[in-house]
Amino acid sequence: MKKSAARSLQVYASISPEMVRGRILTIRGVQVLLDRDLAELYGVSTGALNQAVKRNSNRFPDRFMFQLSEDEFQDWKSQIVISNLPEATVRMGLRKRPFVFTEHGVAMLASVLRSETAVRVSLAIIDAFIAMRRLLIANAEVFKRIETVERRQIADQAQNEERFKEVFKALDEKKEKVQGIFYNGQLWDARVFVERLIASAKRSLLLIDNWATVETLDLFAKKRTGVKVTIFTSEHYDEKGVPHRKISPTDIKTFNKQYPKLAICYNETFHDRFLIIDDKEIYLIGASLKDLGAKCFAFTKLDPGAIRGIKKSAFTSLAKSS
Repeated sequence: MKKSAARSLQVYASISPEMVRGRILTIRGVQVLLDRDLAELYGVSTGALNQAVKRNSNRFPDRFMFQLSEDEFQDWKSQIVISNLPEATVRMGLRKRPFVFTEHGVAMLASVLRSETAVRVSLAIIDAFIAMRRLLIANAEVFKRIETVERRQIADQAQNEERFKEVFKALDEKKEKVQGIFYNGQLWDARVFVERLIASAKRSLLLIDNWATVETLDLFAKKRTGVKVTIFTSEHYDEKGVPHRKISPTDIKTFNKQYPKLAICYNETFHDRFLIIDDKEIYLIGASLKDLGAKCFAFTKLDPGAIRGIKKSAFTSLAKSS
């Protein structure tokens, strides 16, 4: 036996149906092989294989060979490549949209590559196509049942996701308690409660708290983007009677760079703490926000009618820093 013939038989014998079957894809409803996989099986470069096809383009109509669309290419990369193809094919295939060949296209490749090896390889590949087709026909009922089960699972999953959305929506729309008490040591619970109030604002927040500090600003960092914050607080004086502000102009400037827009106003007419949300809700809070949970305190949601009077008192006499 001649060396070339012997080599062809060796190549044919070395290509098992399983080797080919694992690379067969179903695209546009037909079974195909990627040009990169075919080139590897034929022992030639992908460029050489496609060049031979290009020189004989009249022999390869769309039913024999076609190029993946961009959507098919992206789907192949995300769903097929990572799980099914060899590493070398992955690296090559990610660069540009590959060509794919049907069973008839593989048969035609044997004639354009013009080698005994190509003929043997094509026969082995076609045998794999035939085996795959017989497998699908023999197990058509099984595949149909699997498809039915998968469709049912997808439908159930969609229903479950819809139920979860309804639950989460209900939780999001759940109203806060109108009154309550946080006891000494409930630092986390009290902070979470106030942070949820702050996060609920869509347009504005107004806090009246004589002991507002930089720690207070930490809570307002939880607000939504674009929500305007106004804090009314008191100036404090040292032993010599010199006014001292707990939140400095530098603190305000730094905060506004990341969470605009904050304004600090100074007013000495309040004793209690109030939080007004979007000019629609108002809470009386029995502790300074910086001390939440450090001691026992109560909170109450007041009638919105009180908002106008509280704001009027706040803006009547004030000094402003922004």
